Amino acid sequence: MQRPDLVLKGGTVVNHDGVGVRDIAVQNGRIVGIGHYEKGFAAETLDCKGLHVLPGVIDSQVHLREPGAEHKEDLETGGRAAVAGGVTAVFEMPNTKPLTVTEEALADKVRRATNRMHCDFAFYVGGTRENTHELARLEKLPGAAGVKVFMGSSTGDLLVEDDAGVAAILNAISRRAAFHSEDEPRLRARESLRVPGDPSSHPVWRDAEAARLCTERLLRIARAAKKRIHVLHISTAEEMPLLAANKDIATVEVTPHHLSMCADDYARLGTKLQMNPPVRSAEHRAAIWRALSDGVVDVLGSDHAPHTLEEKAKPYPLSPSGMTGVQTLVPVMLDHVNKGALTLERFVDLTSHGPGRIFGIARKGRIAEGYDADFTIVDMKRRETIRDAWIESRCGWTPYDGVTVTGWPVGTYVRGKSAMWMGGVAATPEGQPMSFHENPI
Repeated sequence: MQRPDLVLKGGTVVNHDGVGVRDIAVQNGRIVGIGHYEKGFAAETLDCKGLHVLPGVIDSQVHLREPGAEHKEDLETGGRAAVAGGVTAVFEMPNTKPLTVTEEALADKVRRATNRMHCDFAFYVGGTRENTHELARLEKLPGAAGVKVFMGSSTGDLLVEDDAGVAAILNAISRRAAFHSEDEPRLRARESLRVPGDPSSHPVWRDAEAARLCTERLLRIARAAKKRIHVLHISTAEEMPLLAANKDIATVEVTPHHLSMCADDYARLGTKLQMNPPVRSAEHRAAIWRALSDGVVDVLGSDHAPHTLEEKAKPYPLSPSGMTGVQTLVPVMLDHVNKGALTLERFVDLTSHGPGRIFGIARKGRIAEGYDADFTIVDMKRRETIRDAWIESRCGWTPYDGVTVTGWPVGTYVRGKSAMWMGGVAATPEGQPMSFHENPI
């Protein structure tokens, strides 16, 4: 081995082959060796003694609002938030203005993000009735994470609520498509159940049956089309048995807020807790944890969806759904690890191995020779209180303000370069589009 650029020395490496103290050698942004190396072996040595070195965390669901709503977030501030929280790569959603539904819109996002985001990135293409005939080409373009379909209305103008429209999209594509699964006809029929000024009525309107009914429909359509699907932000107990019975075609995402909060928190947080699909009762939260423990859940995504405090302060239901999440995903979930709710190895599976495996990301998701040198370095003993002042997102707030956690991201390395170390974000962003086995670039 030639002299590497960097060695991460003495950290406890958590990876697919176990947990142990090892050194990691990096050359030209890739991992070139794992073992034990003498001091001075590399041009630069990073002392990781007492820290855990994880494969770079991949957040496969964020909304960064650019173009069209840069007053609450943009690609630069969203990327800063990601690396500040230990996240090395993100998949960004298509409900921007203009919508990411054309080759030109996708290319524009890739141009905007390259060397401006601090983390690596890919962008979903929105599936619509109008672009169905183009999706087979669009999903393979450089920087594309795949196709995203909204079966229930949320922020933005993307909606394909009918079975025929969803089937047409699935029949047109070859990659795994991601779905927001809430039944739009049921949502429309129940709008009168929204109580003005009372965000706790949000899960009454967007009830568990709306989610279950849509996921049941989606699984039936995907089975008939013989296509792979990824069902986002599962929020109900009723959906998990359906998804467990269809693991050959369906992968499952859950979010930290559905694992950490419940309907009791509306009294404290009000519209700050308002999300689509909603945070529900403690019984649903417990069922999501059971499904995670049983292996039904494949990935954790933050569903980072920032709005300004002024927007969130509007009286329900005029208030928009969405909260920040990319920066708090790692510390919130490490606190669950420290409390014994899941192992650190399972966290790595959900945030690194899982996204790499199910989306076919090239060279990411593992600490292994030949892979990108993406690392999330954490102090499992560090106790911190999350504060709004720490948040890098332009909107400047988090629903976890005041929450004390144990386990904290202290370093974020993207392709061998420090994007964050001990709370300081690098001066120069160097984010690049991810490549995939199904659209190599």
